[in-house]
Amino acid sequence: MGELTDKLDAAGNKIAGSVKETVGKATDNEKLQAEGAAQKLKGTAQDVKGSVKGAFGDKI
Repeated sequence: MGELTDKLDAAGNKIAGSVKETVGKATDNEKLQAEGAAQKLKGTAQDVKGSVKGAFGDKI
């Protein structure tokens, strides 16, 4: 996958994670809050991965 694909996936995971976290807080669902936080972290990692690929020209 290229830099753009990684960054798009990252954005999707960050948004979905935020939604899950917000819904979890609103419904007092700790499991959903934790899933949302984990998904946001996954998105952040994908974003970093995309940035690294961009810096190295998608060769990694």
